[in-house]
Amino acid sequence: MGDHGRGEGGDVMSSKGGGQRARPELSVVIPVYNEAEIIESSVRQLVADMERLTSNFEVLLAENGSSDDTVALGASLGRDDPRVVMFSHPAPNYGGALREGIMRAAGRFVVCEEIDLCDADFHGRALTLLREDAADLVVGSKAMKGANDSRPVFRRLATRVYNGMLRLTLGFKGTDTHGLKAFQRDRLLPVVESCLVEHDVFASEFVIRAQRVNHRVVEIPVQIEEKRAPSVGLVRRVPKVLRNLGQLMVAIHGAPARGVDEGRPLVTADRPEEEDA
Repeated sequence: MGDHGRGEGGDVMSSKGGGQRARPELSVVIPVYNEAEIIESSVRQLVADMERLTSNFEVLLAENGSSDDTVALGASLGRDDPRVVMFSHPAPNYGGALREGIMRAAGRFVVCEEIDLCDADFHGRALTLLREDAADLVVGSKAMKGANDSRPVFRRLATRVYNGMLRLTLGFKGTDTHGLKAFQRDRLLPVVESCLVEHDVFASEFVIRAQRVNHRVVEIPVQIEEKRAPSVGLVRRVPKVLRNLGQLMVAIHGAPARGVDEGRPLVTADRPEEEDA
């Protein structure tokens, strides 16, 4: 599937064999938990989409506590294509797996994806902003003007309630923190390292801390159409998310990020043709 050795950024890294290889331009990090049903088709389509955007990339599958065939299928994908790498986080922990994947990523840019989304349109628009140095962090918003969220109504409502709580309690100035993100890895790595809470709210802490230390955070609207029902139901998730949100409030207010504490508002990048979507 394409030329695996060509790089675009010019950076060079050491390989395990003692030689040198080009640094990937892009790392895609995807937490996976019991995804045997869709992991093969999703990853193969993702790789095909990536090959149209960049000649040098890697896909990191951050498995965390799966009890089905996810691990075996991920390993098989890696044998077929060395650009696909699976590792296992020790326990079911979305945020912990995502954080570990970011730390392992070698790319100049990192995309945080969801196995049931893999939005090629977001990848292209976000990568353009990063290549042009127009943003440090790009957030794909399900809730901003121009977005098209086809999830069930209760899940859409939950997203708005959750983000409203973030704005009220933590001064968040955007419309979404979960889901798709892309960023300049070297600039945002200190923010990742400063995050204290894992599980469902790691992504929120990451975006909020990036804003509070004055990184350029740009939101762009996305179209959401999930490939399967959530692996954990909304009702079951609510108590855990509320507990983790309480921990996030303590972490943000008790251990402020370094730099400018007030931050700046998120910039939005609406697409005019989708304003009425």
